[in-house]
Amino acid sequence: MVTLKEFMEAVGYRITEGSTYGWNCFGPNAYALDSWNGEQDGHSSSIVFDTKTQEVYQVTAYDYTRERAYRLINPAYKEAHDKEGSDRDSNISEAWEDVEYTDLELASDFIEKLAAIVNEEEYDTRVSMPVDFSDEELLTYMKLAHEQDITFNQLIETALREAIARHGITV
Repeated sequence: MVTLKEFMEAVGYRITEGSTYGWNCFGPNAYALDSWNGEQDGHSSSIVFDTKTQEVYQVTAYDYTRERAYRLINPAYKEAHDKEGSDRDSNISEAWEDVEYTDLELASDFIEKLAAIVNEEEYDTRVSMPVDFSDEELLTYMKLAHEQDITFNQLIETALREAIARHGITV
């Protein structure tokens, strides 16, 4: 999960607001810090963390210029977050009108996107996913990529896209 330090560094230590987190899913000590560049078509981001333990529950990044929103929820609290959203009859997928969150799985992916958004740079909009292979599997897949004259990442991305398509999901 993203740390407070990583978040603060990515936003250049620019904090514009803070408040007690309004939902109960993260417990009684949940607090949110926000960073906004002050422009309606600019960017903002937030981090929700525990004021006693410093555990991070959720981070979000909003790129209003490109109409993209990214979110990373601590896996230990995702079920509680989703349940409270359902109990509140809230569309937890929607960041703002007609823009849905892209949920991320890796802290490094979130920080990379957040830093680029804050610095107004181009960034990779694809979602990074953790994959775990045994040494034997890794060698097999690397050889297969070599035989196809593509990179290992290209091979894995193609395989994931095909698996997702087989399940009727469009990306």
